[in-house]
Formats: sequence, structure tokens, C-alpha cells
Amino acid sequence: MQEKAQTELVTYSVDEAGVANLVLNRPDQRNAQNAELLYQLNECFDRAARDNDVRVVVLSGAGPDFSTGHDLKSSQEEMAEAAKKRPSLSGWTDFEAPGAAGFYAIEQEIFLGFTKRWRNFPKPTIAAVQGNCIAAGLMLAWACDIIIASDDARFSDPVVSFGMPGVEWFAHPYELGPRKAKEFLFTSDRWNAQEAHRLGMVNHVVPAAELQPFVQQMARKIATKPPFALKLAKEAVNRAEDMGGKTMSIDAFFSLHHLSHQHNNVMFGTLMDPTGAPKMTRQKPRGS
Repeated sequence: MQEKAQTELVTYSVDEAGVANLVLNRPDQRNAQNAELLYQLNECFDRAARDNDVRVVVLSGAGPDFSTGHDLKSSQEEMAEAAKKRPSLSGWTDFEAPGAAGFYAIEQEIFLGFTKRWRNFPKPTIAAVQGNCIAAGLMLAWACDIIIASDDARFSDPVVSFGMPGVEWFAHPYELGPRKAKEFLFTSDRWNAQEAHRLGMVNHVVPAAELQPFVQQMARKIATKPPFALKLAKEAVNRAEDMGGKTMSIDAFFSLHHLSHQHNNVMFGTLMDPTGAPKMTRQKPRGS
């Protein structure tokens, strides 16, 4: 079986072993995530879920970086317009509502909602990470079951410097442990692949030239296993995490994330502290 299709911002292909390769395709923007990219990525995940020949999904990024996070040039209006074009997957709507309501709905739908869906995607997923994996880039990698990093990969969530407590998918304590999560957030430091591997966030570190061959070999090995057993094994591990409070903790944190957004909007007229982040568009009430 050979299949290949290309969308504007994400490429999708399936090889003869049943490995679907989803590639973020904004290399000139370092795979910064705007709403259209995330919707196209979600559509690719749905496509892979419906294809019974797909056994494993590999997520990677074109160019030098896996993903440098949210595209800070995207406005609330652009995100709302992208969300209005599709049926709501989270149940949240009214993306143009004034005050905090509209942006809260947008982030529930696009950022928190998508990451939650991809984390619970019913087939094994592998993230192949090279270069920078920053902030929302972590959300994409952390949604995957396995993370393979090249030896030049670098990980950071610097949003405390921007007046925020962390990105929307607050898995930091589960990925790094509580004390290292605090250090990661408080310092905004960038950690290399070896440190991420030492902490258990990354499964393997390989030379950059060997990243894709290593990932594809692992994906094909997993693809030989019975699909139903793989689905149940993944669900078992995810349930164990959730019984320990992971999803509840992430959902609870989301309100703190938006408290910070609104504090910054009142203080600075931007969603993030402009002393640490590029100036963002001031949010305008609907109809203004």
C-alpha cells in the first residue's frame, strides 16, 4: 500500500507497513502553530484513525525545528474564523464572544481540546523531535506515546517569562516530576535532549542523521503487533495516569492559565506580558 497526499500546512503519507507519517509543514516559520495548521493536523489524525490499514502514526516537523510553539502573530479573530468553519469537537462555541469568553472557548477547542484528543488517539503515536521544541511544541510531543529526539533537540517552556504559568496542556509534573517541572518553568531554561532523556521525558536520543531511520524502524516494529492489543495497552496506561489525576490536574490548571491571560490583558492590554513576549494584538469586544 502506498498513499501520499499533501495539504497546505501538514503532509500525510502512509507506507506499506501501515505507518502514517504526519509532518508539520511550515519550515520557514519553524513550524509555529496557527489555527489552520492545528485543524489540518487534527484532520490528518482523524484520517489515520479511520484507515484500518494504519497501525502507527509518526509525527514530525519539516525543516530544522520540530515546532517553536504557538504562532504569536495569529490574532484572536483569525483563530475564531478558523474554528467557526468546522463543527465543534469540544462543545465550546461562540468564539467571538467579548471579554474572556471568546478566547477561553477558542483555547478550549483548539489547544486544550485537540491535545486531549491526540493523547487519546486509539493507535500508537511516535514524535520525532529535532531542533527546537518550544512551549506548544511540547504539547504536540507530549500528546504522543513515545518521543524520539535527535541529539540536537532542545526543549523549553519559557512562558513564565511572558507572565504565564505554563502552556495550556499542563503535563509538566507528569513528564518531568514536580521539582524538575518547577525548575523548568521558573527558570525558562532550554534543556537538551540528553537531560530530557535522563528525566524520562524522551525514550531515546539518536544522532540527527539517524532520527528518521530509527523512528521508522521502531514504528514498523510496533506495526507488526495485533492492533486491538495495542489499542488496549495504550488505553490501560492512559487510564492509569488519569486515575492518578493527570487529566483532572490539566483541566484544573487551564483556568489558572486564563486567569494569567486576563491579568495581562488588564495590566498591559496584551494576552502576555510584553516585557517577555512580542507585543500581541489587544483583544477587541465583538462588534467593535
